[in-house]
Amino acid sequence: MKKIDNKSRTSLNNLLKIIVWLLGSSVFLVIAAMFYFIGIFNSKTENAASKTFEKKPYKPEKPVWKLISMDAVVHEPDPELVKYGRELIANTAYYLGPKGKVAQQTNGMNCQNCHLDAGSRVWGNNYGAVASTYPKFRERSGSKESIVKRVNDCLERSLNGRGLDSNSREMRAMVSYIKFLGQLVPKDSIPNGTGIWKLKYLNRAADPTKGQIAYEQKCVSCHGLNGEGVKNTEGFGYTYPPLWGEHSYNIGAGLFRLSRLAGYIKTNMPYGVSYEKPQLSDEEAWDIAAYINSRPRPTKDLSKDWPKVSGKPIDHPFGPYSDNYSEEQHKFGPFKPIDDFKKAQKMK
Repeated sequence: MKKIDNKSRTSLNNLLKIIVWLLGSSVFLVIAAMFYFIGIFNSKTENAASKTFEKKPYKPEKPVWKLISMDAVVHEPDPELVKYGRELIANTAYYLGPKGKVAQQTNGMNCQNCHLDAGSRVWGNNYGAVASTYPKFRERSGSKESIVKRVNDCLERSLNGRGLDSNSREMRAMVSYIKFLGQLVPKDSIPNGTGIWKLKYLNRAADPTKGQIAYEQKCVSCHGLNGEGVKNTEGFGYTYPPLWGEHSYNIGAGLFRLSRLAGYIKTNMPYGVSYEKPQLSDEEAWDIAAYINSRPRPTKDLSKDWPKVSGKPIDHPFGPYSDNYSEEQHKFGPFKPIDDFKKAQKMK
């Protein structure tokens, strides 16, 4: 074989360099194209996800209820009573739970397990509008109720226990604290951000099976696989409350209504989210609520509730009803047909 002269060798090297450059450019173009299309896909995915939260539980231009500072308690007739009321709301089990220092009459949960930050968090089932709206007529009892009656309802239903004597220091303290929180709210008004966010109805029934999947992905780390919650280190109550089972709220509690629990979940769960930055979609909130409320929990005699049957809310899960919709639909939905029927009846 003839030896390759220097000129040919140089030409060959140049040709190899061109081939290598072309190959490198091709690889670069392929990688660039991949990132481009991945970017488009992610953008579409993010846009689709953002649509889930278009109906955020707030409007930035609409102000929400402003919490009064606890520093203002010095102006109260009995500051210590108000402070004690806050302490009772935050650490109910320490004083009134199964090992309570004052009495043993609740299930070990704290009031703030349902009324977050001792009833002061925006859209966290707070007490902002209680003083402005009570006393008021309530269809559930068919009577005009005081704040005392409302507090005892929570103790008997959400904490599955017994009510307090209206003249006890504990009752007076909790009422004083609740009134303190709402003292700047005009009478008969309900500020934006108080109570629980009203979640838009689904066009289908809430699905406990889908809810279980979402629960196991988003809720287990705090509330446990079996909804048992996590007890605090002192053993008096719960850092994360039980969501079902013998130590949770009973079937007479407000959160046993699906719309109440779903709205509460949407703006506050999982732990760490806020109403401004919800993490769950509306569908997830409804389905998780359906799963939680489909699990076993303590019972309660509700025979005296809703003396006027037509006054029952559309998601009250127990009959009889003033319509022909099933108990199953009243519990899980879809709720819009029931809501439309009730509205039509009122128009007659």
